[in-house]
Amino acid sequence: MRVELPEKLLHAKLTPEESLDDDEFFQFCLANPDVRIERSAQGEIIFVPPAGWESDDRNLEVAAHLRIWAKRDKRGRAFGPTAEYLLPTGAAFGPDAAWVSNERIATVPKPQRKKFPSVCPEFVIEVMSPSDRLRKAQEKMQEWMRGGAELAWLIHGDKQTVYVYRAGQAEPEVLIGVSKVSGEGPVAGFELDLTEIWAGL
Repeated sequence: MRVELPEKLLHAKLTPEESLDDDEFFQFCLANPDVRIERSAQGEIIFVPPAGWESDDRNLEVAAHLRIWAKRDKRGRAFGPTAEYLLPTGAAFGPDAAWVSNERIATVPKPQRKKFPSVCPEFVIEVMSPSDRLRKAQEKMQEWMRGGAELAWLIHGDKQTVYVYRAGQAEPEVLIGVSKVSGEGPVAGFELDLTEIWAGL
């Protein structure tokens, strides 16, 4: 496999004979700070395009609500889109928002907390952007669940739809036109008001 960034973004060339290990992947991401990079479970390097203005507004709305709730709840911490997680499936993803319990945080050694942690958030939220394709986004959500997430939401703002993924369930629950969605399991008590997300900019 050979992956090269366009010349204007090129800080490092990736020409491995086999997939990058976790440390090599982290170094590759550091060498290309202007590009958001993820990795599939098969070792494919994925360049994630930036979100549009409206998408970023929706992302921030979701992350802010989760952060405020987590600080009040105190059972874990909320994180935004620049945190990336190394999943046991081999994937490395950075969700739009995530919640990790204090218990899972405690399993991550201090030095690794400055890198990509080898831990899967219990709760993940992904917000669709104009560049996303629903099938690919749904595949990513399934990968989160295989990696150890207990609950995950895929929010499609333009279609006013939330896909709710739960551990142990093969297919997501589809909520259309609801005004709010409530957390359960690890994030019981969290409630996301969808009014502004549906309205967009």
